Amino acid sequence: MIFATVGSQEPFDRLIRAVDEWAGSRGRFDVLAQIGASSFRPKNIEFTKFLEPSEFNRVIRAASVVIAHAGMGSIISALEIGKPIVVMPRRGFLRETRNDHQLATAERFGSRGRVIVADNQKDFAQKLDYALTLTAMDPINPEASPRLIATIRAFMDGTLAELDPPVSVGSPESAAAAKAASPLVSYMTRKA
Repeated sequence: MIFATVGSQEPFDRLIRAVDEWAGSRGRFDVLAQIGASSFRPKNIEFTKFLEPSEFNRVIRAASVVIAHAGMGSIISALEIGKPIVVMPRRGFLRETRNDHQLATAERFGSRGRVIVADNQKDFAQKLDYALTLTAMDPINPEASPRLIATIRAFMDGTLAELDPPVSVGSPESAAAAKAASPLVSYMTRKA
């Protein structure tokens, strides 16, 4: 099964149209799309406006490939469970979003090989065909890294400049890193 999602905030007719056209041209009947408040009604795929979180989790786990806008929630949801994901960024000039922030997200994840980016409807079919040849990917860790937590703490404490060289939870390399990492060590111990 292929699962397409536009997220929970805005419709994304251009993406759903591309999915619908792809499914029709390939004779695929195993596509479910969460289309949000879209005015477009697909003809070749099953769709629902919204999914409850538990149903979303069930569907995304059952999918062989995920298709989404380049929103962080959709991307992370797929990567945490090791699903190949094709993203099409929303575009500001098309009034699909307020600016082109999704282009930067797609570019960054794409350059790291974590998502397959379809820049437009023209690229979409080829990118989805490719994604269907992939097996499951290594899932990402759903927990924040110690470096990220230490950096956020140092930022909040106003000691971010002291974090260079990089933080190591096992042996902090600066006073700021030690301060930022010490609560983390006890948190990690309690969680384990």
